[in-house]
Amino acid sequence: MKQLLILSGKGGTGKTTIASAFIKLANAKAYADCDVDAPNLHLIMNQKSNARITDYFGMPKAAIDPCACRHCGLCQSNCRFDAIKFNKENGYFVDAYACEGCGVCEALCPSHAISLNPSIAGELKLYLNDNVFSTAQLKMGSGTSGKLVTEVKNQLKASASNVDLAIIDGSPGIGCPVIASLSGIDMVLIVAEPSISGISDMERIISTADKFKIQTAVCINKFNTNLQNTEHIIKYCHKYHIPYTGRIPYDTKAVEAINGGYNIVDIDCSSGEAAKSVYKKTISLLFGGLGEKNVN
Repeated sequence: MKQLLILSGKGGTGKTTIASAFIKLANAKAYADCDVDAPNLHLIMNQKSNARITDYFGMPKAAIDPCACRHCGLCQSNCRFDAIKFNKENGYFVDAYACEGCGVCEALCPSHAISLNPSIAGELKLYLNDNVFSTAQLKMGSGTSGKLVTEVKNQLKASASNVDLAIIDGSPGIGCPVIASLSGIDMVLIVAEPSISGISDMERIISTADKFKIQTAVCINKFNTNLQNTEHIIKYCHKYHIPYTGRIPYDTKAVEAINGGYNIVDIDCSSGEAAKSVYKKTISLLFGGLGEKNVN
């Protein structure tokens, strides 16, 4: 199974819009949304059935047994995350949102009143229809997002091992979710935006992907919002020998389609036509320059 990951150095570049267009054009039987902090691919993919939901357990959380606690204060004074609080009514207790599950308080407690307990940090979702769609939602304030991304990918591979192509919508930026998304990928398509911050963030994500020795390509979304910066991105790709797969214009019809829950390739619009061209070039690169491939 070839895995195509679509990334952007910053949010708002149109990464999910392009990912959903690719899924539709490929008639992809396997795809995933690895933006576990703010997943949104499901909003446009119109799943026909309810998801199979599994609890995701992140880092454990400390809990204090008030009956065993001697009120010595060692746990609070040694907590680097200020997660242990005290008041007259409850004595010492743990703020679960601040607790990082490091275990220092448990190790130091002389009365063994503190334990580390499993904590639900989010939920994995798996849609099984004519295709396989894996995604997840991290609970607000929870950590270990990279681990959850890995679970999303494992869930996808386990349920769709016999397909030719999996398309993965990644997270913006270069943090833990992106690092986890890059692991084991065959190719990365970076969606660039022709703005100063967009160019800077594009360079950062290219550098990150390069450390994984993964084939990387670039396309430009909303290219007509700044033609000078668009040319700068194209020259950058040529200079560093990064495949450039095309550009997609800013298109008000695309905005209307997305707001209506449609895909940009479902309607007659300039952005949809441009996305088709970018898709063909990207798939050709992914499958070794063999041209557009039937990837059902």
